[in-house]
Amino acid sequence: MRLRPILIAAFLAIGTATLPASAQDKSIVVASTTSTQDSGLFGFILPKFKAKTGIDVKVIAQGTGQALDTGRRGDADVVFVHAKAQEEKFVADGFGVKRYPVMYNDFVLIGPKADPAGIKGGKDIVVGLKAINDKASPFVSRGDKSGTHSAELNLWKAASLDPAGTKPGWYREIGQGMGAALNTAGAMLGYVLSDRGTWISFKNKGDLQIAVEGDKRLFNQYGIILVNPTKHAHVKKELGQAFIDWVVSGEGQQAIRDYKIDGQQLFFPNAGTGS
Repeated sequence: MRLRPILIAAFLAIGTATLPASAQDKSIVVASTTSTQDSGLFGFILPKFKAKTGIDVKVIAQGTGQALDTGRRGDADVVFVHAKAQEEKFVADGFGVKRYPVMYNDFVLIGPKADPAGIKGGKDIVVGLKAINDKASPFVSRGDKSGTHSAELNLWKAASLDPAGTKPGWYREIGQGMGAALNTAGAMLGYVLSDRGTWISFKNKGDLQIAVEGDKRLFNQYGIILVNPTKHAHVKKELGQAFIDWVVSGEGQQAIRDYKIDGQQLFFPNAGTGS
């Protein structure tokens, strides 16, 4: 009789060992941007997803370029980022299965209240960047291959300027995330490009304010992609796709819509739009 509990425990252990990995560990890894993490969005929507499905989501918060590299290595099941051209290349190169648009917000040019470049209240980002260049006003670049960094470089290009290449003294690349870039801009009394979601949630605004906003070139689209399991067999295809399906569903889109700070909506869902 005393052997019975031991035998039962042994059979249970064998049964657990033969379960599929997804049944043993109902979790996925999502490589995403610092903006989705630092803005508090994941803290708001992921408990809702887990309550619905029982799936735990572990987030690796990086710049978009790094997040896509994480996906390429197979170190994540899903990537959730904001650089459409890079996302489409990720899929075209066979590292991702399909890109789904999820939501958008916009970028804002942040600067000190003293406004040395004289651009406060502007609606034209090119005019703002040219003024920063002309007056050699301090500017902080993330310099980390993130979606925000990529957008910043494209905006300088639209202004026919290349401070990342010419490296003037007023242009500082820090190789860090959005929070660090905002803190550096505050310390330097400089300008910096930020996604609006991180700016709204940022607690250490100090002497910083929005200098330029509202230009259509500041549009900021987010997409989500399942890492290709034919490249990396260990990718949790079913669980990862379940997360994607929920994010783009009516329920997931409403959860994104409901996330606000001080009454301000940080992200605007637009799944199914082709953006």
